[in-house]
Amino acid sequence: MNLDQLQQKLMAAARVQPPSDRVPYAFEKRIVARLRVGATADLGAFWARALWRAAAPCVAISLALGAWTAFAPASSVSDEDIAQVFEQTMLATVDHSEETW
Repeated sequence: MNLDQLQQKLMAAARVQPPSDRVPYAFEKRIVARLRVGATADLGAFWARALWRAAAPCVAISLALGAWTAFAPASSVSDEDIAQVFEQTMLATVDHSEETW
């Protein structure tokens, strides 16, 4: 069946039926009660929305830093020098404490 014809038939059938004047039982009381309660804040939805919005900038920053690291010119310090500097830094407090005793 053609959707346009079906839509025309349904619209014609709806126009033939008069709208009802009846209101469901206690409809006004339910609406007023909902208005008094007010909207409650959903903290889970707030955090989820904030984290999804923060995902794209975090990915962009990660990609930018990764590209910077990959394409940065080689430093003048070799891998052996970095290991030596790291060891000296980590043991600086140990060496210092031995000298004071």
